[in-house]
Amino acid sequence: MYIALIARDKPGALETRLANRAAHLDYVTQTGVVRQAGPLLDKDEQMIGSLLILEVEDMEAARRWAAGDPYSKAGLFQDVELIAWKKVIG
Repeated sequence: MYIALIARDKPGALETRLANRAAHLDYVTQTGVVRQAGPLLDKDEQMIGSLLILEVEDMEAARRWAAGDPYSKAGLFQDVELIAWKKVIG
């Protein structure tokens, strides 16, 4: 199943994001479940969150993946939404 992970950074957390970015990208690569991903941007094109499409067995697997993300472990996010998603195009 596909899950959209939408995470919004805590205000003023850009340094936390940058400090953990390499570990986050390694985690994305190593886990092999991310089908699409990229940062959310503000009006000045600064990173303020993340949008990822995960392909996992179930919602619990998505929760485990999200909890293991180095960004999450670093306390970057203000909130995280996991929403079932249906691929129609692409």
